[in-house]
Amino acid sequence: MPPRKKHKNDIGALGGKAPSCSPPSDSIEEKSRLVSPRTRSRSQNVDATGADDEAQANATDPKRRNTRRKYGGAGTTSADAAVDVATGAQPSGLPAKPRGSVPKSCTADSDTIMEAVVKVFCVHTEPNYSLPWQRKRQYSSSSSGFLLPGRRILTNAHCVDHYTQVKVKRRGSDVKHVASVLSVGTECDIALLTVEDDKFWEGVEPVVFGQLPQLQDAVTVVGYPIGGDTMSVTSGVVSRIEVTAYMHGSSELLGIQIDAAINSGNSGGPAFNDLGECVGIAFQSLKHEDAENIGYIIPTPVIEHFLTDYARHGRYTGFPCLGVEWQKLENPDLRAALKMQPDQKGVLIRRVEPTSAVSEVLQQNDVLMSFDGVSISNDGTVPFRSGERISFSYLVSNKYTDEEAELVVLHEGSQRTVRVSLRAPVRLVPFHTRGLPPSYFIVAGLVFTTVTVPYLRSEYGKEYDFDAPVKLLDKMMHGMASHADEQVSSGKPFILLMMNLPRPLGGCNPSAGTFQAVCHYCTLH
Repeated sequence: MPPRKKHKNDIGALGGKAPSCSPPSDSIEEKSRLVSPRTRSRSQNVDATGADDEAQANATDPKRRNTRRKYGGAGTTSADAAVDVATGAQPSGLPAKPRGSVPKSCTADSDTIMEAVVKVFCVHTEPNYSLPWQRKRQYSSSSSGFLLPGRRILTNAHCVDHYTQVKVKRRGSDVKHVASVLSVGTECDIALLTVEDDKFWEGVEPVVFGQLPQLQDAVTVVGYPIGGDTMSVTSGVVSRIEVTAYMHGSSELLGIQIDAAINSGNSGGPAFNDLGECVGIAFQSLKHEDAENIGYIIPTPVIEHFLTDYARHGRYTGFPCLGVEWQKLENPDLRAALKMQPDQKGVLIRRVEPTSAVSEVLQQNDVLMSFDGVSISNDGTVPFRSGERISFSYLVSNKYTDEEAELVVLHEGSQRTVRVSLRAPVRLVPFHTRGLPPSYFIVAGLVFTTVTVPYLRSEYGKEYDFDAPVKLLDKMMHGMASHADEQVSSGKPFILLMMNLPRPLGGCNPSAGTFQAVCHYCTLH
């Protein structure tokens, strides 16, 4: 495997092995890639159907060609798109509920449960990032969703990505109702919908959420996957709970691995426990020649975070991060060099984003020892549940934007406590555009655009992190803004000259290829 691929282990989201808000890491499944669902498209072959293009992964190693994770699906699609993943997490804040001692299939009123599961139909129109004034041809997809109190519907964000029209249909009905998209959480891959038609809500009993399940608890996944038009039910058990790579959002949050089948079209469908409570949303699965029946669901703590965020702000504001790169401190000589006592533990701060919330209180070579009163081990993990440990990034992602956190830091052998207000990450090269069309500017036949991962994928293909110019990849993987006006939110993102249109001007007219090669290697301020 080319050495350049190693960068993905150096950059972790929300406090991974490197920057606390960065591209997903391959450290969990180095030989896996995520692939988008299959959508029903008669008008166009596309790289991602119900899925967001910007999570697409790379598999140049021949051994990796048959290894892939894939969306549980925004339906029956026209083409597959590969997408990478990473890790992050969050504990359950939902009230504890009684639990059966023996795993079993769902014993609640199955008809009532299934009535709350709907089929989602979406028409997508993706931007053309190579020709930003154009859009690609429309295509359609189908996926799953379920009903909540307050006339709300939950599904996956990738199921309504770049949506033009969304409709939903209840079980046993022949009527599709037009739905409105209220909020889209790209990082957590959750979307919130509603339907204005009162008839749609007649006789509906919404889904009830349960607590975070235990290992070996029974789960039942309900949805509308590929292979038929009617509802499908598959059963399995909880195999693993840990910080998981979210393919669509290029993020790391708490995830649940199950052995129930999750196929294209299952995306957005609920997973129920043996009491008939929803414990997660199906959203992706792993395909590997050495693995079988590995699916992933979004757990209720992440769902609760999304819903609470929307209730507080009226919109999705995201998951916060520290904005640092860090490394493990398992080497005793390194700990001694940092003047750590034998009983002290923590992780080494390698780099701090100059515009992050912690830039004024953390410095390079500081040791982060605890977060909100929870001690961080030398390997970057914290206690999770009885007998379990998890990446400390779940403590960060459990907070909300603008909330304060207490950090204990060791600086040159001196321990101190600081408080910081956490923010959502703002990247020099964004991983996704949150459904917005690409920005561009044309002057004298020169076309300028902002550098984003969707642009790199559009221009250089699915394996853009091997084929794109090294300078651009360096900005994408390791670029940090040195001052505020370099951040995308301040209106001055990383810009390049993408093409030179023919124009009737006097004098020499350099070729478009020359301009493109030059401007790929420089930042225009």
